[in-house]
Amino acid sequence: MAKKILSLAASVVICGTVAQAGETLVDAFKDGKVNGQIRLFYIDRNYNTDTHRAGVALGGHLKYETAKLKGFSTGIAFYTTNSVGLDSDNLPGTSIDPTLFGEDKENYTVTGEAYLKYNYNKLMVKAGRQIINTPMLKAFDVRMVPNFYEAYLLNSKDLDGFDFTLAHVVKFNAGTFANTYKGGISAATGGYSYINADMGIFSNIGEYSIGVSTDGITLGGVKYSGIKNLKVEAWDYYVHDILNALYLQSSYALEFGVLKLTTSAQFIKENDVGSALVKAKDLGNIDFDKVNSTYGAIKVGANYDKSLSGYIAYSVTGSDANNAKGSSIINMWGSTTGFTGGMVSHQELYADTKAVKVALKYDFKKLGVNLNALVYHCNFDMGEDNGYVNGTAWTAKESGFDIKYKPSSVKNLQLRFRGNFPRDFKENLDWDEYRFIVNYNF
Repeated sequence: MAKKILSLAASVVICGTVAQAGETLVDAFKDGKVNGQIRLFYIDRNYNTDTHRAGVALGGHLKYETAKLKGFSTGIAFYTTNSVGLDSDNLPGTSIDPTLFGEDKENYTVTGEAYLKYNYNKLMVKAGRQIINTPMLKAFDVRMVPNFYEAYLLNSKDLDGFDFTLAHVVKFNAGTFANTYKGGISAATGGYSYINADMGIFSNIGEYSIGVSTDGITLGGVKYSGIKNLKVEAWDYYVHDILNALYLQSSYALEFGVLKLTTSAQFIKENDVGSALVKAKDLGNIDFDKVNSTYGAIKVGANYDKSLSGYIAYSVTGSDANNAKGSSIINMWGSTTGFTGGMVSHQELYADTKAVKVALKYDFKKLGVNLNALVYHCNFDMGEDNGYVNGTAWTAKESGFDIKYKPSSVKNLQLRFRGNFPRDFKENLDWDEYRFIVNYNF
């Protein structure tokens, strides 16, 4: 119903806008704005096996949005990733890292955004291809091209302290990070297709994830910040004929002069709905047909003088010995970030897992340098009923760092250096990974 209403509204808007035409329409296009980003990305991952992969890509995006005409505007954005001519013959790795490119490690360009938008006071309606950022559907822009959605979305901030979102998503376009996975439960908990569907194209929600066509995702969310230092949000994602996911998060801060203490909580509950999982299992596409999972986490953080900050987080994921995969947190349409997740590890979302994460960050702005540095460590105690390597219990670990620097001499330039070092990620699998990223916004 939401899809039909918003689609009809979009049609009326288009007709009305074209009918007015003339100088006002010309002005809307003439006064439009262009922005974008140029991105250079280098990644190097050296495994404890004989595998060593690396890659370099140059790309980014270019976006144009018209000025408002009686509250209406339209926009389009192109995203691209391209090899700079380096391959396995002249890179340190034995193979090209696939996560910077498209299918078969090819260059590609996609029209990631193409939408019609209406704004009235604090109300916004948006229809078409777009970026969505919510707790369980998000751009997840961690490589070259992010995730996109074809959707009808409404957002309202008219009520003081409240932020409401209602949307219906009909198609999903997985970004380049999808090439990290080749289907299976690792992909399904990491934000991508269980059947290893193609990335870089807009696909039906069910066909992309499990090979069975469905009616998309209807979601609603509310965020409340009307009480000082308190933030609460609740979201529900109804993935038609597949599953329903409830997401809750809250945080409360206490201030003592230059010291700020924050406690946060996070909870996810999922249950299967409809018959698409059963159909997919009967077709041999997946190997589970029930979802009944929970994830709960708490986080305690501190910030001193807006420079030094840190936190410790703990999480528990429920388990079912007879349904290890279906009792994991399943999200095949854009990734879920748990309080205890690492830079690459998302073992906290597997069934029968207890995880701990500690992080420390320092911001050097008060020393006259626009730089911040973060270090972290994660422990994932995975029981025998985990959905990743069912029947095997072990402790996976990940440590890493993230450094961001914005030189004052070049406006809008960001240099980023990241590293992650998982140990016993899976069956004694270790690696050291470094990423160097240059982002220039214009």
